[in-house]
Amino acid sequence: MVDPQTLQTISIGIASASIVIAVAYYILQIQHQKKVRQTDLIMRTQPLFNMSYKEWREYVLNLHLVTLDFKDYDDFVKKYGSLGSGKPEPEGMMMVLSYFEMLGILLKRKLLSIDIVYDVYGIQNPYFEVFMPVIEGVRKQLNIRVFENCEYLLNEMKKREQQLKTKGA
Repeated sequence: MVDPQTLQTISIGIASASIVIAVAYYILQIQHQKKVRQTDLIMRTQPLFNMSYKEWREYVLNLHLVTLDFKDYDDFVKKYGSLGSGKPEPEGMMMVLSYFEMLGILLKRKLLSIDIVYDVYGIQNPYFEVFMPVIEGVRKQLNIRVFENCEYLLNEMKKREQQLKTKGA
């Protein structure tokens, strides 16, 4: 038979451990909720995300952005106009690049999982590679690093694809 004092000590130890576990769980939940609130805030402040998916899809698909025919940035500007010119193709490209820039930021800040992004878009997404010459041209022309997070997203997507190929091989 266990004496009452030992039983009381065990009971206090279990209660103390339960409290520590509950506090740790609560702290993790607070951190998670902070990330959720930050993500929600940034998503609400982006006009692009306030469009319905149908509106965005129709706008982008109607421009046939992935089939634009250009060799480099100068060729793009000659045929379609510069980014910010107000012409449909550059505006559509800016819309898509801004969207992927935001995904890159969320991914870099670990507010979004590469697995989710990869599952939704996959590396086969034609926008990533098609737009790089335009991004590089803007960087060269303005001597600034624009769409770094878009490029970060592309690189992370490539890494993820390689990881999946290695696992599957």
